[in-house]
Amino acid sequence: MDELNKINPMYQFSLKAFNIVFHKAVQQAEPSDNVKERVNNLIDCVTYSTFIYISRGLFERDKLTFTAWLAFQLLLMNKEFDPREYTILKDNFLQILWSFLLFRMHSATRQMWKVLVESEYSSSASLLFFFLPPGTDPLKDVESLGKKLHNVSLGQGQEAIAEIAMEKASKGGRWVILQNIYLVAKWLDTLEKLLEKHSEGSHPDYRAFMSAEPAPTPKEHLIPQGILENSVKITNEPPTGMLANLHAALDNFDQNILHQSTREQEFKTILFSCCYFHACVAEQHKFGPLGWNRKYPFCNGDLTISASVLYNYLEANSQVPWEDLCYLFGEIMYSGHITDNWDRRVCFLFCLPRIIMGSLVPVPGFVVHENLDYLGYHKHIDEVLPLKSEVHYGPHSSAETEFLTTASDNLFCMLLELQSRDVTTGGGMSQSAEEKVKAILNDMWEKLPEEYSISDITSKTTEHSSDTRACFPDYERMNMLMQGMWCCLKELDLGLKGELAISSEMEQLQTALFFDNLPDTWMRRAYPSTYSVAQWYSDLLCCRELDSWAQDLSLPSAVWISGFFNPQSFLTGRKACWDVPGGHLTEAHPKAVMFVTAIPSDRQETRNTYECPVYKTKTSKSVKWVLAGVTLLLNA
Repeated sequence: MDELNKINPMYQFSLKAFNIVFHKAVQQAEPSDNVKERVNNLIDCVTYSTFIYISRGLFERDKLTFTAWLAFQLLLMNKEFDPREYTILKDNFLQILWSFLLFRMHSATRQMWKVLVESEYSSSASLLFFFLPPGTDPLKDVESLGKKLHNVSLGQGQEAIAEIAMEKASKGGRWVILQNIYLVAKWLDTLEKLLEKHSEGSHPDYRAFMSAEPAPTPKEHLIPQGILENSVKITNEPPTGMLANLHAALDNFDQNILHQSTREQEFKTILFSCCYFHACVAEQHKFGPLGWNRKYPFCNGDLTISASVLYNYLEANSQVPWEDLCYLFGEIMYSGHITDNWDRRVCFLFCLPRIIMGSLVPVPGFVVHENLDYLGYHKHIDEVLPLKSEVHYGPHSSAETEFLTTASDNLFCMLLELQSRDVTTGGGMSQSAEEKVKAILNDMWEKLPEEYSISDITSKTTEHSSDTRACFPDYERMNMLMQGMWCCLKELDLGLKGELAISSEMEQLQTALFFDNLPDTWMRRAYPSTYSVAQWYSDLLCCRELDSWAQDLSLPSAVWISGFFNPQSFLTGRKACWDVPGGHLTEAHPKAVMFVTAIPSDRQETRNTYECPVYKTKTSKSVKWVLAGVTLLLNA
């Protein structure tokens, strides 16, 4: 529990909190007269209780990391796993491990915070802390349970009102919820003292809730450690996977809502389609820029309001107004969040219904029945929804592979960071982090290339073509990269020898080299790349096309475009003209003038063409992934 703050500074837990979980687990463990069996029951119950306690407060992206980490710790404790196997798993069994842990994670953590509030994990001394992902609001759920509720939205001088509300609630047995506490950074120390004061001697029915958005970076983290350590942390993000997303979307309704319309069959089928659409747009987030170019705060409110719109339109029209509903759902309710035109196009494509024999079929083989009750629809999802299909939410199966690979890489990188810095070599000998970094540093130092002599290169020609104008800036930037690397490696070498004090920059470089990450200081100077530092350095040594270019400044026969610091400059310089009679590209004419004029976008002729985007790396920001889109990638 202590180590989890390495993942996110919001994950702070105290020994007091663990003691509560521990003692309750001891009471709940299966009794046995056999001592060995009793001990095993205690270990299992404490482990599971701790797992549940922590999981309900983790963001969705971190649940798999925590589950995997706990699983590996148990295997290590039982000597069933060798730490060296992390690398083997990372390289060979990513998707198998992902699928297994994902299944275990969702089966073990499908509990909502409402169960927590109604159970004995909650008391007047317990603070319940909501982490707010985009588009979530716990107020409605809290209000449904607490009739006597003081609600204070902090900011704009609301601190004094919050103090009065806490005082009244603690004495009168009421509930108080303090929303967005991150907006009052200077008052947080006072808040911590007030929470400690009211945790003892208050009315037994007193409950304190608070909410905050997570900080974008650890440096911007504001919440005091004491508040985080002594609180029960809760978050509620959209689940991962179409099956879980579709169930969660349907959970926003009940049997009474399904029966509310006079046109029950149409209402139920279209409402279920809306649930499917909602699950699709939520699932798209996991693909990053392959799904949505930007992050959007889609929430359950979009779905419930869409259901109200559906009800009103069906009651007011004799025929189902398909076009109106599609426009309202796709362009207004959900596209209202969307700021990117291409994403808006994707959103609307998802909303176009397909009618086959009077039944809605969002996925081939998955027919939406008209006469099921609420539980029947849940059962229908479990039994009929295809486990895996490209047409579920658009992207090709390759996008799923890319997502799993990236997620697995991130998972194992985080697991390695959480482990001890001492590593085990092949011979069973222990190697410290310092020794490992020294070995990497020495290997890089021996192979580091010399700088280019800019004066020697420029003296070889007096005429500057578009090619030479593109390559000269790269020589200068490569020299800057070499100089920066040389200084960093030299300083770290002296620091590890004890001849120089270790600075924060040197410590960051040491950490990056230990975990095979490309250091930020080098990344800022280098050409775009997402490779590990070992792979990146290997490319840097093997693909030095600038060496051959520097011989006589003639264009090499093969060019590694992604190795350029600014590939746009080279590509612009290589533009050729079109030979109209021959119907092919030809060399551009010297001193040719290109006439460019603007036309309205609606007059642009794009028939029989595909506007293919070109990315520097797979993390580049751009705009064109429409369902199973196509792209060119310069560097993985």
